[in-house]
Amino acid sequence: MVKRSDKSRRDFLQSAAGLSAVTLLNAFVPAWARAMQVKRDDAALQESGSIVFDLAIRQHQLEIAGGMGNVVSINNSVPGPLLEWYEGRDVVLNVANEMNVDTSIHWHGILLPFEMDGVPGVTFRGIQPSTTFRYQFPVRQSGTYWYHSHSGLQEQSGCYGPLVVHPREPDPTTYDRDYIVMLSDWTFEDPHRVMRNLKKMGDYYNYQQFSLADLYGTGDMSRREAWKMKLAWDQMRMMATDILDVTGSTYTYLMNGLHPAGNWTGLFAPGERIRLRFINGSAMSYFNVRIPGLPMTVIAADGQNVHAVETDEFQFGAAETYDVIVEPKEESTYTIMAEAMDRSGFAAGTLTMHPGSRAAIPPLRKRPLLTMVDMGMDMSGTDMDGTAAPTLDDTQSSAMGEVPMDHSRMTHAEMGHKLPVKNDHAGHDMGDMSTAGPIIARHGPDHHGPGNIGVAAVERNRLGERGLGLENLDHRVLVYTDLKRLANDFDDRPPAREIELHLTGHMERYMWSFDGKQFHEVDGPIEFSFGERLRLTMVNDTMMNHPIHLHGMWMELENGHGSQLPRKHTINMMPAARTSVLISADAPGRWAFHCHLLYHMDMGMFRVVRVS
Repeated sequence: MVKRSDKSRRDFLQSAAGLSAVTLLNAFVPAWARAMQVKRDDAALQESGSIVFDLAIRQHQLEIAGGMGNVVSINNSVPGPLLEWYEGRDVVLNVANEMNVDTSIHWHGILLPFEMDGVPGVTFRGIQPSTTFRYQFPVRQSGTYWYHSHSGLQEQSGCYGPLVVHPREPDPTTYDRDYIVMLSDWTFEDPHRVMRNLKKMGDYYNYQQFSLADLYGTGDMSRREAWKMKLAWDQMRMMATDILDVTGSTYTYLMNGLHPAGNWTGLFAPGERIRLRFINGSAMSYFNVRIPGLPMTVIAADGQNVHAVETDEFQFGAAETYDVIVEPKEESTYTIMAEAMDRSGFAAGTLTMHPGSRAAIPPLRKRPLLTMVDMGMDMSGTDMDGTAAPTLDDTQSSAMGEVPMDHSRMTHAEMGHKLPVKNDHAGHDMGDMSTAGPIIARHGPDHHGPGNIGVAAVERNRLGERGLGLENLDHRVLVYTDLKRLANDFDDRPPAREIELHLTGHMERYMWSFDGKQFHEVDGPIEFSFGERLRLTMVNDTMMNHPIHLHGMWMELENGHGSQLPRKHTINMMPAARTSVLISADAPGRWAFHCHLLYHMDMGMFRVVRVS
């Protein structure tokens, strides 16, 4: 359990009032971390030869989040230094391990020879103590990315940093100022202790369970509705508040290494267009990002340019990135608000013309609750709410009753569409289906063995849904069906075959896996044939969100946009979702494929893809 002193410190640092009293804590943060400004050097694009970086990984104590923490740092800072590369140049990165345990660096989202990918046991041995490993490869892309350790739980202790690759051709978007906004989660607990706590009790850090006050009814639910929901979840031995495994009860949420009291600040001048490169560099957290009073225009996702789409908020999972353009009004000051998905805490910073100023921090919104949609249940025909649930529209009769047509082979290019939003309290009702995506398949008889506590009875296309807790807001929220690639380079070959994988888990035993098997239980890698075009279909049989990351190759999300399918390196899988991606297997070698929630990956939701 977190020590009382640490918990009190976090409560103080995350309070929205009186934060200026602790701005002196900025003195402990390097100047680059306070600025995090990207500065393109046009001359570097014209030069030849390799760009060389020297990085040292150390374990030591560092002032962080208002206290003294035991960190694994890169060049003595958390996050590590901003690396700026140039498309078309080679990079050389000399990574020195100054610890007494092995380490590694993975270049997240970067296309490169598999030997340089930095995953111990898959692509190389790792970096042994008192040795230096040289990464060297050509840079073949541009955009916003990041890097992190792939050894043990070092990422949780601070071994990560931002990465920007400047394009060879002129950027399709113009802007005057360019900032990194890297979000992460920090705990003063030893990460291995966090893991032990989760193994002992899957909801160890969940302090937002039902209370007696909830059961007497709230503003959103009557007493009868509250009891009805509580008893139904109890019967399933599950919790409607089981949203994030590790929460603000132990985490302090950071923006560019600073807690909310540190007030990371991005300055601007009148009339400027500002590019903000949002990176979710957390170990276990989803964030809802908004800038009250300031619209955001999304121009890139996972480093890849997309058609501009204006929004007021977006939710993204661990390892995803979004680039946005904002145009602040003169003399205004804005809060960049990054709220944890379960509303247990937040990171915050400021956009302003005046150093030292800050706008009001909005209060945390009401905690969201999981619904029967997240459980993968078909609630049609029930009286759980006043709306009719969408069902499979094609059925045929048989002696066994209504048998649904098999939609499992339908692509999301055929099924994807935007969903209406209803302004009510749907997210608090077990059975409200008004914002749920269409059912596109029903689960077969395979329950995946003891590694999975249950399966989604129905599988939905959820690409048009806003994300947990954002369903019924009265402002715009980005969804996956909004994303359309900008480049005209789509591989129009039809996929020659399809691979289906199920995301599985057992929360009480804290086991996570694919197809019910943890990594140590599988017989061999997933085989891709070099040069083939294939479809990977993923089904989330758990009631949690999972950000799924494929190393070395792009996943093209089948979201209904034909030749404009967006490319992503990490795709969030909502509960009970069935999602398909297209992959061109153009990278020979062994590649990691895993959930990017660190403790899920460590507990077995990990596979190797072999391209040969």
